[in-house]
Amino acid sequence: MLGTILHVDLDAFFAAVEQRDRPELRGRPVVVGGGGGSDRRGVVSAASYEARPFGVRSAMPLRTAAALCPDAVFLPVDGAKYVAVSRQVMAILRRFTPRVEQISIDEAFLDVAGSEALFGPPDAIAASIKATIRAEIGLTASVGVAATKLVAKVASDLRKPDGLVVVPVGQEAAFLAPLPISRLWGVGEKTRVALAEFGVRTIGDLAAIPADALRRRFGEHGAQLAERARGIDPSVVEEPQDAKSISHEHTFDVDTSDREVIERTLLGLSEGVAARLRAAGLRAGTVAVKVRASDFSTHSRQRTLADPTDLADPIWRTALDLARPLLRGTRVRLLGVAASGLAEPAQMPLFDEPGAVRQRRTVAAVDEIRRRFGPRAVTRARLLEGGVPEPFERDPDRKPGARGVDPGA
Repeated sequence: MLGTILHVDLDAFFAAVEQRDRPELRGRPVVVGGGGGSDRRGVVSAASYEARPFGVRSAMPLRTAAALCPDAVFLPVDGAKYVAVSRQVMAILRRFTPRVEQISIDEAFLDVAGSEALFGPPDAIAASIKATIRAEIGLTASVGVAATKLVAKVASDLRKPDGLVVVPVGQEAAFLAPLPISRLWGVGEKTRVALAEFGVRTIGDLAAIPADALRRRFGEHGAQLAERARGIDPSVVEEPQDAKSISHEHTFDVDTSDREVIERTLLGLSEGVAARLRAAGLRAGTVAVKVRASDFSTHSRQRTLADPTDLADPIWRTALDLARPLLRGTRVRLLGVAASGLAEPAQMPLFDEPGAVRQRRTVAAVDEIRRRFGPRAVTRARLLEGGVPEPFERDPDRKPGARGVDPGA
């Protein structure tokens, strides 16, 4: 008997799209991240499979990637193109079932329980999805099939690229047991080190520890780990809901207390958030800022705006004002800007201020140029120094299974 949960994960997504669109890059090591070309600030967003034998990985500093693989082709992130391709892929997935939960730009969970009469058993559906994505989009995807989201996610990662792994119902614990503990959701570096005190190296080692012992050591998280080690995951595939917030984060290669770098980064993040608001036809009533220090302590503040906005300047000024008290004496590892309280804009006044009208026209023109020629076609002079990622770049601190962008798998 087979489970009906599928996890579909596009292989080396950003790099694969570039190799698809530029045949001369096929078979060559390709690294996508930052501004591409000679720009070595920022981190690797995706590395082609040809680059990986050299040790190049997602979230690695671009300078390190260039040292490991000097012959690689370095390309900038083309967020608009990747989003467009992602939408094509998600449309294919929804042909097979309406129960699709997109968890990042390049991966999604599906529940095909109601689709077997039309498309066959889950493993046949998985094979059909892979073949359709290859034929219509020109990309490969790896798919895991299981009874739970957790096991399907682990399975999809085992035989990349272009893999298909099926875990029969009842075989979840046996499937997970020999795998390294790092593959289990919720096991970060600190948890891994702590589990080593128990002699845990594999998921099977963890499953052998009584749940009570894990609960005493790790609290409720320990109880969750005990269940996950046995393949137990009660979460269900959730169809998308209306967005409650739009956010953009950036992790620095090197922790910084440089105010100019911090202000410039907040400006870049605010630009990304504002652009997403306009693309969605929304305005934000609340702005929040997040600051993660070098000791990994994280603080956030938020403020309700007098007038909802979809423009970068008021978002940035608010974020900067919120961040200042959190920055005193702090070396910063991560910055984030978020917009919430989202709503469609009210009817614009019939007789608006001339300055506001000009600003709206300018912003609309810039959005159109970026849509046609890429997100870096027009930028602020203050952001030319680089170091601020596109809104579509991967945040190196993102946990496995969390919502966000993970184009490097």
